[in-house]
Amino acid sequence: MSQEHMITTTEAARILGVSSRYVLKLCTQGELSGAEKCGRSWKIPERSVMEFNRERNVLMRQDELLPCGVGKSSYKELASTCYYVDKTLLIKEIIDDYNAVQLFARPRRFGKSLTISMLQTFFEKTEEDTSVYFRDRAIWREGKRYVCQQGQFPVITLSFKDIKYSDWARTYEAIYQILCDEFNRHPEIRESELVSELDKRYVKQLFEGKLTEVELSRALYQLTRALCQHYKTKVIILIDEYDTPIQEGYHNGYYEQVIEFIRNLFSAGLKDNEFLKQGVLTGILRVSKENLFSGLNNLAVNTVVDDKYSSYFGFTHDEVERMAEYYGKIDRMSELELWYDGYLFGQARLYNPWSVMNYFNNDCKPKTFWVNTSENSILQDVLGSLSPENAEELTELLEGKEVITPLNMEVIYPQIKKDIAGLYSFLLMCGYLKLVSPVDETEFGTFARVAIPNFEVRRVFETEVLSWIGKGTGNTAITNVGKALYSRDAVLLQNSIREFICQTVSFFDTSTEGFYHGLILGLTAVVGSQYVIKSNRESGSGRYDIAMYPKNKGFSGIIIEIKSTKEKNADLGELAEAALKQIEAKDYTADFQVQETESVTCFGIAFCGKETAVKSGVSK
Repeated sequence: MSQEHMITTTEAARILGVSSRYVLKLCTQGELSGAEKCGRSWKIPERSVMEFNRERNVLMRQDELLPCGVGKSSYKELASTCYYVDKTLLIKEIIDDYNAVQLFARPRRFGKSLTISMLQTFFEKTEEDTSVYFRDRAIWREGKRYVCQQGQFPVITLSFKDIKYSDWARTYEAIYQILCDEFNRHPEIRESELVSELDKRYVKQLFEGKLTEVELSRALYQLTRALCQHYKTKVIILIDEYDTPIQEGYHNGYYEQVIEFIRNLFSAGLKDNEFLKQGVLTGILRVSKENLFSGLNNLAVNTVVDDKYSSYFGFTHDEVERMAEYYGKIDRMSELELWYDGYLFGQARLYNPWSVMNYFNNDCKPKTFWVNTSENSILQDVLGSLSPENAEELTELLEGKEVITPLNMEVIYPQIKKDIAGLYSFLLMCGYLKLVSPVDETEFGTFARVAIPNFEVRRVFETEVLSWIGKGTGNTAITNVGKALYSRDAVLLQNSIREFICQTVSFFDTSTEGFYHGLILGLTAVVGSQYVIKSNRESGSGRYDIAMYPKNKGFSGIIIEIKSTKEKNADLGELAEAALKQIEAKDYTADFQVQETESVTCFGIAFCGKETAVKSGVSK
């Protein structure tokens, strides 16, 4: 037993989350194997405490199970009071990495803020014994090389995730306040005899609000230098959601100002800083082509296409399966997979962690939890700039198809709408698309197959497409489309389509049939709760455009065939009738007969620019 790591009853109580008196009771009853009484106190093998804790969790009744920590980004709170998916081996990987600065680019709600909190809790030197939050975790079993670094360094932690202002003045003020708060979190440097008077004067001017913008941009460097002087050891810098103010600057017209300031701030703190031990940043985009990290040769960028660190953001299949088993819901794995699985980061297959936790927290009722995490303003902006050709590809994605696209993983915000590589790279990095297979590096550039990851994200796409096509028309036109489909009213459907077409983007005048196909496919999502909607599938002796299979057998099925022409004098009524005849001639309703749908309403829809005609018929 002398070879084992022994801990006190107080330390055991912290690990188990109970009182010291309760631990004493466990010792006297022999519940903690190997516990030894030393005088009036006890020494307990740490291994025994961990084993007892694991067994206790397994044997807990359902109403005593640890809750899912939805919305919690504090590692201490989550790891000690909630079900925690252990990602602490990331600490080992970072320690072993020779790159001084790591940038992790991942979608929103994939655990970035929790990761920053975990790293701070592990590395930061504090009066509290924070080792108790790691002793039953994977990192603690990796040996002395890693354990000995726990709680040994001064740490600077900044979070930019809430900097969302419409002008540079308030954004700058918010950054100033965040820096002040972090300096204030280290009061030791203001009184330390080891910190130079020059650095103390800088701190004093900071709190008095007397620093210029140029002087403030040296804040990270100044703080690392002061902390290094005081603790006589190098400093760790952690920055969460570094690109949030950059995104806001892009949307609100102060992009150049925010880029210039953050570039100087990061350059001073992270580039050739002799007081820096290691730096970790998180965000969505890499944003490197703007020279944001100009000359930072010690930066390693890890995106969704990279193998390294791929499994540390998001939940693996095994992790979700263990969680489902813990909550007694192993029979729900197929539903979890359908809704929230499907991401491929490097070689790692992953689930959306935010959605999985919300699922278990919502009595295992699936919903589109992820859609509510932000305003999705960039997605709406991107959709609003789609060309007809891009819209056709969007339609293919909504059909569940894969799209081959070039990628530019260094995409910057102004490039997102300028080329297809920027568009799809942005959608991939934000989590709206997934890699189907690893990227292919060729002499012509980087290419990949992408698709919509799962049912949840498809619902997000459908919602945002509806928002896009209905922009400027209010809710009336979209509501009337739903009414028309439900009541099988061709006249109402024609008038509703014409209403929003006349009030949306101008390129309808030259749009292709594929674009109109995508438009109508997006509109049918308004009745998606009553129908299973399929597009461009084989049926009878051909391929229909859109088929809507009723979930309620009392409803009529719907089949839609779309035609378009650029001849301004064309008879759209005749073209719509031709579409109806094609449905009958090619027996597109054959699949409905197999499914024993009582009747099928057929719509032929014809377009020319912003003009439309709709004809209908019924197939028994």
